Amino acid sequence: MRVEGAPIVAVLGAINVDVVVSGAPLPGPGQTVTGGIFAQHHGGKGGNQAVAATRALSLRNVRMFHREGDPSTGVWMLGAVGDDDLGRAALEALSRNGVQVAHVVSRPDAPTGVALIAVGMDGENQISVAPGANAVLEPSEVVGALVTLEPHVVLVSLEIPERTVRAAMQWARDHDVTTILNPAPPQPWAHDLLGLATYVTPNEHERSTLGAVPKGVVVVETRGPEGAVIHRPDGSREEVRAPSVPVVDTTGAGDCFNGVLAARLAMGTQLAAAVRDAVIAASLSVGTAGARGGMPDIQTISEARDRFGG
Repeated sequence: MRVEGAPIVAVLGAINVDVVVSGAPLPGPGQTVTGGIFAQHHGGKGGNQAVAATRALSLRNVRMFHREGDPSTGVWMLGAVGDDDLGRAALEALSRNGVQVAHVVSRPDAPTGVALIAVGMDGENQISVAPGANAVLEPSEVVGALVTLEPHVVLVSLEIPERTVRAAMQWARDHDVTTILNPAPPQPWAHDLLGLATYVTPNEHERSTLGAVPKGVVVVETRGPEGAVIHRPDGSREEVRAPSVPVVDTTGAGDCFNGVLAARLAMGTQLAAAVRDAVIAASLSVGTAGARGGMPDIQTISEARDRFGG
């Protein structure tokens, strides 16, 4: 794994615009419900994770590691948007949050991805996604970016083509780069990628679909309000409890966890401590509507760690 220089995180995944109706009961099959509140947010698992990772990087420590003339410091988004108004707005939103977007591909032949999200009165959600440009992101585009960036950590989710995910993970394995595979949304081909990962981060439902995990891969299983469990290759397990917090919207909590985990590992934080910070951050994020609205910065995470006795 690369260790010199300032921390660099590459986040590979989808960039979407979220169209949200919240505050009404979740509809059942064939059912129409009314009474919700409409909002539009920027999302996609990749975009959300990149924002969470950016906020979790300690600027003071980044500057300590920074090399003169090194433009690559920080979090880089690897993905695709359409050459349309939604795509331009999505890139602007990422940039405003400090995410580097120079390696995001703009597609003239595909629209920006859109997610339709219904959020129930208890904060639970249902999501339907039209992938658009996410579905045509090519392996060569991603591998070329990785060669340029030489990241410390690559974080990958599965809203993009299998061939592209595999190429990125194979590059990371070949170059001894730490790779986090977030196997979401569940895909039938996810199991075939497990051997290329350093860490796999399923929730408890996703873990049941993955099958046997290859030797040497660490599983960090997220369990919502219960926190997370680290399953190590030697068979040991370590529970990381989540603080009790009020829930407004659980959308993006898993993305927050993964982004913070990637950022803390890139800073050289030990796994258990990195998972602790990721659990705290995900817990804090559910107190605000929208996938990105409640994602905390490193100072907020640190203060919450002290407050909750982490």
